[in-house]
Amino acid sequence: MTTLGDVLAALERAYPPATAESWDAVGLVCGDRSEPVSRVLFCVDADKSTVDEAVEVGAQLLVAHHPLLLRGVTGVPADDPKGALVHRLIRSGVALYTAHTNADAANPGVSDALAQAIGLQVTGPLTPNPGRELDVLTTYVPVPDAGKVLDALHAAGAGAIGDYRDTAWTVDGTGQFRPVEGANPAIGSVGELERVPETRIELVLDRRLRADVVKALRAAHPYEEVAFNLNEVPALPSDTGIGRIGVLPEPEPLRVFAQRVADALPPTEWGVRAAGDPERPIRTVAVCGGAGDSYLSAATRAGVDAYVTSDLRHHPAGEHVAGGGPALVDVAHWAGEWPWCGQAAGVVRAAFGGTVDVLVSTRRTDPWTVGATSRTGGR
Repeated sequence: MTTLGDVLAALERAYPPATAESWDAVGLVCGDRSEPVSRVLFCVDADKSTVDEAVEVGAQLLVAHHPLLLRGVTGVPADDPKGALVHRLIRSGVALYTAHTNADAANPGVSDALAQAIGLQVTGPLTPNPGRELDVLTTYVPVPDAGKVLDALHAAGAGAIGDYRDTAWTVDGTGQFRPVEGANPAIGSVGELERVPETRIELVLDRRLRADVVKALRAAHPYEEVAFNLNEVPALPSDTGIGRIGVLPEPEPLRVFAQRVADALPPTEWGVRAAGDPERPIRTVAVCGGAGDSYLSAATRAGVDAYVTSDLRHHPAGEHVAGGGPALVDVAHWAGEWPWCGQAAGVVRAAFGGTVDVLVSTRRTDPWTVGATSRTGGR
C-alpha cells in the first residue's frame, strides 16, 4: 500500500522544501500521511474548479504549484472562499500539497518544463543558487582511536555529500612530536621524541557545522593538543536556481519564435505577446516560469537573444527593450507554469512504477476570462 507519506517523500526528493524562499508556504496543507493514496491530480492552482475535479476523479491527493494559504491565517471558516476549499478537501478525503519556489529552483523544475515545451536545449540556470559552502577537515589520530574519532565527526554532521553519509578518506602513517615542559601527553614523555602510528583522516563538512565538528573532534581525540587543519572549498556554481538558459536548434525571427511559444502552451485569453524587432534572430533564450520581471537584468547579463516569462509590466519592459536588452516574450502566468504539472506527475509515476495513477488537470485556472482587441482603432 502506498501512503500519502510515501508520495510526499518522492516529491520532496525532487523538490526539496528547504530550497523554498523564506517567504514561501510549501508542503502539506491538509491530509494524513498514513492514509493510502492510489490517485494523484496535479494542477497549478488549487481553486474550486481543480478541487471539484480532484473529488470527481477520486484522487486522494491534489498537488498544486501555487500555495492556497501563502499568507498567515488564524482560521479557515467554511464561509471564507479558501476555508471552504479546505473544508471540502477534508470532507472528501483529499489531501492538498504545495511545491512552489522549491519547484522553481529544482533541477529539473518549473523552468525546465517550460524550456522543454518550447523546444529548448537547456544549458544551465539563469540565476544559479549559491553553491554549498564546504570545508575539508584533516586530522591525525593514533591508529587504535581512529574509528572512535571518525564516528564522533560523523555524528556531528561531517562527511555528508549529496545522498551519501559517513564519507571519509583515511591512510595510515607515522606521526612524531616532542612534548616540552608543561605538557601532559597522552602518549610519550616530556622531552622525548615520540613516533606514533597514526591515521590521517580527511572529510568534508558544511561550513555552518565547523564549530560543532571541531568541538566533537577535540572531545573524542585522545591527544592533549589536537593537530588538524580546515581548508575552505571554493563554492562552485550550482545547477539549481531560478530560470533556465537554453538554445534553439536553429535561429528564427522573433515573430516566428513568439508563435512557437504560443503553440507550445495551452491557450489563454492573455495569449502571447512579444517586445522587440519582429525580425530579430532568436537562438539563445532565457525562460522563467511565473512572474519574472525581477530577472530582466539577469537575462541581459546572460547575453541571450530573448527572455520568456510572465507578468511583465509596461515601464520595466519598455526601458529594458530601449536599453538594448533581449527581446521579451510575455505569456500568461498559469500557462507558463502548467507544463510543470506533467513533470511532477512523472516524478510520482516513476517512483511507484505505475501503481499510483497520476492525472494532470487541464482546467484553466488563469484568472483572465475575456480577451479583446480594438476594432475601431480608438475612434
